[in-house]
Amino acid sequence: MKYNKLVRDKIPEYILSKGGRPVVHTASEKEYWEKLKEKLLKEFGEFVKEESDEEFADVMEVINAIAEYKGFDKEEIEKIRKKKAGERGTFKKKLILDEA
Repeated sequence: MKYNKLVRDKIPEYILSKGGRPVVHTASEKEYWEKLKEKLLKEFGEFVKEESDEEFADVMEVINAIAEYKGFDKEEIEKIRKKKAGERGTFKKKLILDEA
């Protein structure tokens, strides 16, 4: 079966342990970035369908990989998030804007 998708680092070992023969390659920088974005959309879609802790953890794993790849400083991102929350608020009030 052909996949052409980004997988977790230990998946080839898992496939081998089950008697399979994984064929993998290391992505170029460009391919890795594209596959990370694809994986984020896929994992987010799975979370939307299942809304489970496990699916949310998968989304977070991809977000962490993106942050590392792009060199985002998690502390700086948190500062930006807090600044926006202070200026614009959060989503705690569950407000839906119907007209403006």
